[in-house]
Amino acid sequence: MDFAGQVSTFLDLAEATGAHHVTYLSAYGIEQAPPQVAPRAVELDLIGRGELTHSILRPAWFMQNFSETFLKPIDGLITVPTGDGAEAFVDVDDIAAVAAATLAHPDAHAGAHYAPTGPEAITVSGAADVIAEVIGQPVKHSDIDRDTWMRAASRPVCPPSTARYSAC
Repeated sequence: MDFAGQVSTFLDLAEATGAHHVTYLSAYGIEQAPPQVAPRAVELDLIGRGELTHSILRPAWFMQNFSETFLKPIDGLITVPTGDGAEAFVDVDDIAAVAAATLAHPDAHAGAHYAPTGPEAITVSGAADVIAEVIGQPVKHSDIDRDTWMRAASRPVCPPSTARYSAC
């Protein structure tokens, strides 16, 4: 989704109304993306503005992904293609604390780019073990083939109440 134009319009309005600083929640590693990728385009727009200072947050994967989104165990399985890769999952409260500091003290954080992470990198299998211990039920990581996962993730999802009546 290309939202960079909408954000640019918002930033124009923010500047016109006298805003002096913006903190932008971007994406981990996005500074290596081509400039036409929307989160990177927003960063470059912010960096290029003269009057509006900025702070950019590029956090690691959220710990909350294990309870709310694509890493949430279903039937005791976390199905995602990660292999043995490790990540320093970060709690969204910690990201919020960094954002609050950049907004409360914009002069101290003008132009700063932060990459909040958790205390240690762990694999998804390691995270599954921790979750299993905490909830007292088995949880395992299913390291699915990447292409298979991408095809499944890109299929439309029907609400349960309409799925039996719909072709999706």
